[in-house]
Amino acid sequence: MTDSYAVIGNPIGHTKSPLIHGRFASECAQDMRYTAIEGPLEPEDAFAGAVREFMAEGGRGLNVTAPFKLRAFAMADELSDRARMAGAVNALKFEDGRILADNFDGIGLLRDIESNLDRPLAGRRVLMLGAGGAARGALLPFVEAGPKELVVANRSVDKARSLAGQAMNRGALVRASSYADLAHEGLFDVVVNATSASLTGALPPVPATVFQAEGLAYELAYGKGLTPFLRLAGDAGLRQLADGVGMLVEQAAEAFEWWRGVRPSTRAVIEQLTVPLE
Repeated sequence: MTDSYAVIGNPIGHTKSPLIHGRFASECAQDMRYTAIEGPLEPEDAFAGAVREFMAEGGRGLNVTAPFKLRAFAMADELSDRARMAGAVNALKFEDGRILADNFDGIGLLRDIESNLDRPLAGRRVLMLGAGGAARGALLPFVEAGPKELVVANRSVDKARSLAGQAMNRGALVRASSYADLAHEGLFDVVVNATSASLTGALPPVPATVFQAEGLAYELAYGKGLTPFLRLAGDAGLRQLADGVGMLVEQAAEAFEWWRGVRPSTRAVIEQLTVPLE
């Protein structure tokens, strides 16, 4: 019997998930169907109803995208440590009537940086721009990678301090900073833009002095070419620029392995989806 999976979000027409998981299923010889569901926005409990309907029809798991990651978190019976720290969920698995939940965004980002881009974070200075959901999702995987220092910068320093405090409780060297204070922080090996600025063509107020020529600038948005953030980094002399297409595929591979017990390769799919930055 063919197993059923899907991605749920609203809007959902732009999603690449059916293509990605279709490629994974073919490669790994998995008898599964993967579709896209436009979830209901209102009333508040309509999302939970859509998930339970999918379960009742025999669905085995869901990817969850905007704007439903918090609602998925709220209805889960069991949360992973990553999901708990992120406060949001991007994947569900259904077992014996229970809803298991995880967040693979951060580990997907880390795998892309360390494996695909060959930038291990161990012993490095890392700067995370933003303290919202994307940054929260990346925090635990980044801390576990063992950076020399992780600085979280945000417009609201209190929000950055709150996020940094969660990591410090785990013994990591994590500090909060305002954007203005970044001018005094020196150079970073890896700078990640986890803000939503690039979705509107804006630039987070980060000084060019944080970039070093041998470092990496990583933009979580993908398919948008040289965003203002990446252009700033390139103009500062940075040689390695990347967008989030690799993260998209790597987090999908994590979910696929969680569901099916087999890990697909990702390189060919990343190459298929990559849009040149220039």
